[in-house]
Amino acid sequence: MVDTVVVASAPGETSTSTLAGVSWPAIVAGAIVACALTLVLLAFGTGLGLTMVSPWSGSGVSATTFKITTGLYLVVIAMLSSSIGGYIAGRLRSSWADVERDEVYFRDTAHGFIAWALATVLGATALALPATSLIGGTAVGASQGVVNGAQTSGPMDVYVDTLLRPDSNAAATATPAPAATNASDSRGEMVRLFTRSFRNGVEFKGPDRDYAARVVAARTGMNQADADKRVDAVVTQIKADTDAARKATASLAFWVTAAMLLGAFCASLAATEGGGLRDGTWKMRR
Repeated sequence: MVDTVVVASAPGETSTSTLAGVSWPAIVAGAIVACALTLVLLAFGTGLGLTMVSPWSGSGVSATTFKITTGLYLVVIAMLSSSIGGYIAGRLRSSWADVERDEVYFRDTAHGFIAWALATVLGATALALPATSLIGGTAVGASQGVVNGAQTSGPMDVYVDTLLRPDSNAAATATPAPAATNASDSRGEMVRLFTRSFRNGVEFKGPDRDYAARVVAARTGMNQADADKRVDAVVTQIKADTDAARKATASLAFWVTAAMLLGAFCASLAATEGGGLRDGTWKMRR
């Protein structure tokens, strides 16, 4: 059973205050406010980011500047929304009578931190639901495409297009090899070959590489030496693009981690300020 004490209250306030230590209505209110502000700021940031980039050469910001600006904006979003949400949680929490000042300070800090944690979970859930629907729709579309025999585009299709692009310097009368008799089959086989190799992280060499070079020579009219060079160039490009994507993902993960940690700190600090203002002890803390 929760102990309660009767305290003198201002007009319009309740006359009893629980010593349970957690005011869940205030925490939920702060978390909802933080989530709403995050969505608003994300929408504003999306529009702002679209004004910074441009398809025209020499216009807009560079890719490096855009990445850094995006990371800093994520930090600003986390700090601002978490601070307001934490302040709401601290300001709206119940009054604690006969509780030491240090304990009140700890509880306010905990209220801000819990409000931040709840807002983080709610935000992750809100983002996960559209992602799940998208993945489910993609899976259904892919299965229907297999049944209907439709060809879908994948990450390796662009690289295979580069591999099989006809060589303008090759002789127009070049005789295709038997491996390239069916262009559709050979192209699909190349896509599957490259996808399997780079998905499993194995080195693209040996029989797979030799076969790819023969198919390229047969489809493009190149001699075998030039076909080998093209295969090596495309493999190098795939590795470079994969490494760039890995670095970009790692950078984004670090920015998100920094934003979340700063958000937790700001929410906890703002909750102590809100609680101090609510109890009239803010000046005493200062």
